[in-house]
Amino acid sequence: MSDFIGSVKTTRLTSSGAVSAGPSRILSIYYVSDGTAGSITIKDGGTGGTSMAVFDVGVGGTSAGEPITYQIDLPGQGIRCETSSYATLSNVDKVTVIYG
Repeated sequence: MSDFIGSVKTTRLTSSGAVSAGPSRILSIYYVSDGTAGSITIKDGGTGGTSMAVFDVGVGGTSAGEPITYQIDLPGQGIRCETSSYATLSNVDKVTVIYG
C-alpha cells in the first residue's frame, strides 16, 4: 500500500458541517480560535455519525486580542472516513480541513 494520496482537497468551515460527501482521508486541520477553549470532532457519516477523533482547542487570543491559529497534521494516511466526513466545531471560529 502506498502512502501517496492522489488528489488533495480542502473544505473551509465557519460552523459545523460536511467536509466531504464521500469517502475520504482527513490529512490536516488548520484552525483559528479566539475567546474560549473548544474542540473539533471529526465524524464518519454526517452529524450523527461515528466520532473518529476529537481534538481539543486551547483558549485563543493573545494580549493584543488576536486569535490563535494552529495546524494539526495527522500521521500516516490520516483518518479514514468510509461514508462521508463531517466536522463538529465547538468554540472554534474557522477551520480548513485538508483531505484526500
